[in-house]
Amino acid sequence: MRRRLDKRYTVIPAILVITALAGLTLHSTKPTGEPVALQDDQDLHLLHQQFQQAVALLQHGEFDYAVQGFHAVLKVAPDMPEAHVNMGYALLGLEKFEAAQSFFDSATNLRPGQSNAYYGLAMAHEGLGELRSAVVAMRAYTHVANADDQYRRKAEAAIWEWEAELSVQQE
Repeated sequence: MRRRLDKRYTVIPAILVITALAGLTLHSTKPTGEPVALQDDQDLHLLHQQFQQAVALLQHGEFDYAVQGFHAVLKVAPDMPEAHVNMGYALLGLEKFEAAQSFFDSATNLRPGQSNAYYGLAMAHEGLGELRSAVVAMRAYTHVANADDQYRRKAEAAIWEWEAELSVQQE
């Protein structure tokens, strides 16, 4: 029998680094809470590193910590659509569908071609029981996603299932 690797030992160092970087972020904002323009390549490197660590936490299912990490990134870079999308997915993991929906909407406003934002938006609508809106968002995803996108078939299947469920509800 194989022993399962305890994920906490791989995630704890990332959490410590994110906490340290979040502290740096707090010092890089004006007292009014407005974001400060990134000064140089080192600031950009720190922001990228912080974003990647939050993504790693998201991928490990550490949704609360991922939300904290993306919140720190968005304090510094509020116009970063990728951070909005990933924050949305972290909130989906916490089943906070309305909040996730808001972040996905923000991402699509910042970058209308951000296909994964439409996919996440559809999932948030599904979580809220809004199947018609889920279909619309998923159709938007299939419209902007590349033809060879790895999630296209799953998206098309979801549309088919939701439309079938909606037709049953109408009967």
